[in-house]
Amino acid sequence: MIADQSWGIIVLAALPWFAAPLAVLWRLRKRTSLAAYSPSLPTHAALELVSVIVPARDEARNMEPCLRSILSTTWPGIEVIVVNDHSADDTGDIARRMAAGDSRVSVIDNPDLPEGWFGKQWACHNGASVARGTFLLFTDADTRHGPELLARSMNASRVRRADLFSVVGAQTMETFWERLLQPHMLGILAARYGDTERLNRSTNPVDKIANGQFMLVRREVYDSAGGHALVRAHVAEDMRMAQEWTRLGYSVQLMEGVDFLETRMYHGFAEIVRGWGKNVYAAGRDTISAGPLGQAAFRMLFPLPMLWDIVPATVALAALAGLVSPAAGAWGAGCYAASALFWIVMHRVFRAPVWYALLHPLAAVALFGIFARAAWKGQNVEWKGRAYASR
Repeated sequence: MIADQSWGIIVLAALPWFAAPLAVLWRLRKRTSLAAYSPSLPTHAALELVSVIVPARDEARNMEPCLRSILSTTWPGIEVIVVNDHSADDTGDIARRMAAGDSRVSVIDNPDLPEGWFGKQWACHNGASVARGTFLLFTDADTRHGPELLARSMNASRVRRADLFSVVGAQTMETFWERLLQPHMLGILAARYGDTERLNRSTNPVDKIANGQFMLVRREVYDSAGGHALVRAHVAEDMRMAQEWTRLGYSVQLMEGVDFLETRMYHGFAEIVRGWGKNVYAAGRDTISAGPLGQAAFRMLFPLPMLWDIVPATVALAALAGLVSPAAGAWGAGCYAASALFWIVMHRVFRAPVWYALLHPLAAVALFGIFARAAWKGQNVEWKGRAYASR
């Protein structure tokens, strides 16, 4: 039995596990949606030409479905430029076959990677150099575009007077580890950036983020801001570009578009480890501005937030084994239940099976390892056969 006086301590100790999820869910109420903007074309005859630039390195499995989805757009003025970045598979052949059947598509081979550049930024830079559009859309080869995505985005960008307009889409998750870990990672990002209305109003660069899977920019602003050369050595180029453009006084807008854009970022556990390991620590460094000491502390503390979901379940299991007191076990069980309810909501938001939320401590253990590995590697990044040192 638990003594009456212990219940007050248990409730007080568990309050953060109940209050924090409620605060995050409250912030998510203020997401801005692309669905609120019309897919209708402007009434004037001369529509803007949009150059869609697709950097692609070893994307044979994605190339054709990605291009077909882009070409299904209701926006009439597009050209699609595939930048084949020294692919070792059939990416270039598939893209050229698609180009032979549709005059809107062209393919260029990315020049050799110069010192100090990341491959994606170099491919985007070279794609932009041959683009003819007054707008540039940078999109990843693993994306699938709905027919109304570009039209709605062009209208939303105009209404919101955006210089950089970015859309967050739905995530396709097929394997066990994708369904377990992707909602957890997306939930962490939502906790920081879920209130998109506040972020869109903010002029603080640290508040800004963009999604490299869909970034629509005005060509004249892209050129005047320095293009991808501005972020050539940053692994999270989308976030960094949003921050740098905000510093330069440009308008950066982020919007949800889960009904119009979808992406399968990673296929299975190994790709998740490599992918988030590449992005998460280096991107996290760009969200703080505390000098060298702050950066050093951040590196040491970076994995520790995962203990939030690990410790309560561990304590509850320890109580069942008789290793800790029943009062501690009650605290662990209550905190686990509160977190499980939160992750159930997150799994519903991100369209993943909700029962995976019950395994959220396992997700936290895996992410602790991914985060610790990324922090240990620091600025050293490996991706698709290339090694970089991120700034």
